[in-house]
Amino acid sequence: MFALVDCNNFYVSCERLFRPELRDKPVVVLSNNDGCVISRSDEAKTLGISMTAPWFSIQDIVKTHQVTAFSSNYTLYADMSARVMTNLARFTPHVEVYSIDECFLGLNDFKYKDLDSYGKEIRETVVRNTGIPISIGIAPSKTLAKLANRLAKRAQVHVLDTAEKISSAVNEFPVQDIWGIGRAYARKLNSAGILTAGDFRNKPLEWVRKNFTIQGVRLWYELWGRSCLPLSQSSDRRKAVCTSRQFGKLTDNYKDIEEAAAVYTTRLAEKLREDNSCASLLSVRLATNPNRKELPQYFQTITVPLPYPLNNTPDLIKYALFGLKKIYASGYKFSKVEVTASGLIPEQEIQLNIFHPDPGLKKNKLSKLMDKLNNYYGRGTLRTAAEGFEQAWAMRRNYLSPAYTTNWSDIIKVG
Repeated sequence: MFALVDCNNFYVSCERLFRPELRDKPVVVLSNNDGCVISRSDEAKTLGISMTAPWFSIQDIVKTHQVTAFSSNYTLYADMSARVMTNLARFTPHVEVYSIDECFLGLNDFKYKDLDSYGKEIRETVVRNTGIPISIGIAPSKTLAKLANRLAKRAQVHVLDTAEKISSAVNEFPVQDIWGIGRAYARKLNSAGILTAGDFRNKPLEWVRKNFTIQGVRLWYELWGRSCLPLSQSSDRRKAVCTSRQFGKLTDNYKDIEEAAAVYTTRLAEKLREDNSCASLLSVRLATNPNRKELPQYFQTITVPLPYPLNNTPDLIKYALFGLKKIYASGYKFSKVEVTASGLIPEQEIQLNIFHPDPGLKKNKLSKLMDKLNNYYGRGTLRTAAEGFEQAWAMRRNYLSPAYTTNWSDIIKVG
């Protein structure tokens, strides 16, 4: 048996946790640059605010119904996610973190336990210890667990542990909502008269093999409760790391773009060190806004081979700015710079270059010291000069909440 745990309206739930007066009130969380809606409370959904709705287009609803908006605070969300996952790991040794707000649990070791009661115990513990509401779906396969979780939104815990329960659930479940069914698959299935998960499951296996890939066959088996997708309990080493954000405003100022590239490279270097990886190649991409058709467009990318695999901040910034200078062109309003590290290898497997005898040991120590200080005092406390200070290009976050759990100065004070 598998359990799929989903945090309800996760980003909104994180914000409400520290603003209890907003419970039962319409709340939305916005994307980068406060562009569009990426998370909604149930009250906001009732008002007709759709997912990805542009912020500027719902101002009438916001004013009329006093909708509270927050800029995306990913530091807060990541920290709250880690707390939820830590609590879930108390209930089983078999855990697969699927996304920031979803987690699969393996329950094979609990054959003689009442899974409905156990699911409720898990939910009560997580809500009590973190304040984040969750729903849990339990079933014999991961696909059915996802389906059960959708049915658990109201009941909070839903268990599909008998053939009768599974048949009843799949016969009413829209085929386009099945985990793994994309738009193309949904159109193909609908054109064949398959409207529900039950319709798909009732098709002969030979028909599925003839009309779909191996993924479709696995899905068919999963809907019959035969697990084909085991838990993945170890994360694969990343093949590349990318950091990028839209600028808060279009800019043709090279200094602003240079600062942004340095900031993104700094974050990229931190990610590499977190993974104990080093990069062999560094790519820089510079782009205008393709939606601004009235402005001249420019998109250019350069890949810089590094003299030896590295992950220290000063060297990566040096090569990123070298690449940026090569592709920069005046006369354009740029909206984005992107930095990507590829050709990643483990730190302990670095092969040095005989023509570059300095492996950057001092810079490695400096970078790790910066990590420690920034982790303790808050990101950006210690930075390189290339990152600038005022950062006029920075992403718009007009409704940003405090870093309640990761910054000492933002911790809530109780009088």
